Amino acid sequence: MSAPAHADHPHPISDAREPRDLDGSDPGPVELHARNVTFDWSDTPLHWIPDHPVPSNFISVLNLLLPEGERWFVQTYNEALPLVADDELAATMRGFIGQEAMHAEAHDHVLWEFLDHHGIDPRPYLRQMEWIFRKVLGPMHGGSPKARQKHLIERLWLIAALEHYTAILGDFALNNAWVESGADPGMTDLFTWHGAEEVEHRAVAHEVAIYFGDGYLRRGRAMLVALPVLLLLLNRGFRFIMKQDTSLSYNYFQRQYHYFRGVHAGVLPKMRKIILATFSYFRPGFHPNEIGSTAQAVAYLAASPAARNAG
Repeated sequence: MSAPAHADHPHPISDAREPRDLDGSDPGPVELHARNVTFDWSDTPLHWIPDHPVPSNFISVLNLLLPEGERWFVQTYNEALPLVADDELAATMRGFIGQEAMHAEAHDHVLWEFLDHHGIDPRPYLRQMEWIFRKVLGPMHGGSPKARQKHLIERLWLIAALEHYTAILGDFALNNAWVESGADPGMTDLFTWHGAEEVEHRAVAHEVAIYFGDGYLRRGRAMLVALPVLLLLLNRGFRFIMKQDTSLSYNYFQRQYHYFRGVHAGVLPKMRKIILATFSYFRPGFHPNEIGSTAQAVAYLAASPAARNAG
């Protein structure tokens, strides 16, 4: 597969990169690197946010969804990396790959040491995730080099669209009320550490997609695919966990009540904010640095118990 037509320029997109923090708190260049974190789930309750069982289960859905999704990110970037002639971008991609691989590993442990331990069998849902990310969204092996390159570019833009939401959720993880609500420290640190790294590298997928094939149509088309698929998988995962959680017997209206109660308490993100952020993605001048604060993310990563232990 040939490199992108503009990849022979030394730094084709460096001049287009915006300041890391548009709120004025730019911490300067940040070198991305994986943090070899570990967690102990032996004492973590299934409903890890006290008095909020539905929000606890809703957020736990991410543990089902993320491992295969993050591995797909890594596989796709490893496919694209040899085609990148921009040394700065290639180094950033390697840092991104390392972080995403660590995210997959950390959440994979949660599946077996936390969910499976509490009677939530993740295997049926995981089989579906494997089919989606390994078969449907896997690399194209046949066809012409041009067709394979086009397929790669479409996947890179799909990753950029998904990373838009991981950045939004990462910003929420850094600014929610889990600690004030008495949430389990280990699970809080897992999601906040992960969220901080998502904010830290929030512009990478966007810049990589632009490097390989800039185009407003590609960007919009990827989002129109990513959003409904993501909503479908989250809803399916939530129903999957709630069905197996024998400690709860809520009907649909009770689940909705507890969901909105969690939003009001600040332990779940506001859908209005996510919808508005979705519209912002379609603005021609959009840049991922509009979401979150690198300075805040770096500050948390310096204080995170798991990240400090890894260091």
